[in-house]
Amino acid sequence: MSSILTNNSAMVALQTLKSINSNLASTQAEISTGKAIGSAKDNAAVWAISKVMEADVKGFKGISDSLSLGESTVAVARQASETVTDLLTEIKSKIVAAQEDNVDRGKIQTDIVALRNQITSVVGAAQFNGLNLVDGSQTGTNANGNTGVDVLSSLDRKADGSIVTSSIGVDAQNLSLTAGTALAAGAASVGTDTGTAGVIDANDGGTNDSITLDTFAFLDASGGATATAAVMPDAAGVDTTVNTGLVVGDQLSLTIGTVQGNYVIKEGDTAESVVAGMKNAMVAQGLDGNSFSMDIDTNAAQLVITNETNADAAFSFSASRGSGGLSGLATMDVSTGGGADAALGAIENMIQTSIDASAAFGSVEGRIEIQSNFVGKLSDSLKAGIGAMVDADMEAASARLQALQVQQQLGTQALSIANQAPQNILSLFR
Repeated sequence: MSSILTNNSAMVALQTLKSINSNLASTQAEISTGKAIGSAKDNAAVWAISKVMEADVKGFKGISDSLSLGESTVAVARQASETVTDLLTEIKSKIVAAQEDNVDRGKIQTDIVALRNQITSVVGAAQFNGLNLVDGSQTGTNANGNTGVDVLSSLDRKADGSIVTSSIGVDAQNLSLTAGTALAAGAASVGTDTGTAGVIDANDGGTNDSITLDTFAFLDASGGATATAAVMPDAAGVDTTVNTGLVVGDQLSLTIGTVQGNYVIKEGDTAESVVAGMKNAMVAQGLDGNSFSMDIDTNAAQLVITNETNADAAFSFSASRGSGGLSGLATMDVSTGGGADAALGAIENMIQTSIDASAAFGSVEGRIEIQSNFVGKLSDSLKAGIGAMVDADMEAASARLQALQVQQQLGTQALSIANQAPQNILSLFR
């Protein structure tokens, strides 16, 4: 049946043409924007995921900048530490020369002072954007639980969508010549000296003289010194003006003869760990185990040092707060034979301190560099993943565009033919 009121063929052709035009517009939009999914209406789930990932990429750009800044800061500190090591080695050569009697120790001392002033200059200038990691100015706690700074290194997204940050802790190394504040005997001291004060007497007739490092106290959160373990100096309630207890960063120094060992208090240190650390420091600095036995009583937290030789040995012990690793350099004087002897033992410990600082900075600088490379590759992977989800397949879009253009022409022709159908009814009335 033919009708002049309803043209079904034209309606079908019109709907087909509308669908073709819609697909053609969508394809043209893909080609012009390069995105298969340009908005949430295209595919809400995929669009939402891509936006979250794009936000992460932006965040990692900030992480990359943070790592670059951190790496530069640590590189400056490492270079300063290495320079200080070279200067200390020069000072050692001067001290060795001062061991000879037939030399002008006054002129050697002048050279040492000049090198010492250069070390002070290097340490003071070793800053990047105002941050100096070698002059003892840092007081904050880093991710390692030590005094230092943190370098933002990553954004970690959890399964529930929450984000936590990760940081690389950079420990500050105090290479200043600051002497620091002496702590009271109640904080740390040699509690027992069985012989002459300040001397570990010789082994005479089978009687051995010994000293016992057995007095330790730690600052607590109530402003006193009753804790059993070391806490950070900036912990709540800690009063660092109290000099009868130890906190993280305090330095213990034990000298026997010409061998000096230093130990820096770490977070969580107890009396037991302190005596163990002090023993290791003395061994590392070359204290002869055959000449001096060192026995640790873990139950009583004591380090007993006994003279096994037939010669007296002078000793000294001190505890200080805020002292630089090169504090002994400020008072070093080789103008006398005794001063030259003492300087030879002290300089080895200082060189080791600067070497340890250089190694620590070098290690963390390498870690920051690795993390920076990883973040760059991770960002590239995220961008590739986003592209795989939302980018248009240009080859397929091009082929689809040509096909839709042909379909549009055919659809227009079909609609024109369908619109001509009612005209055929007029022939019935001629």
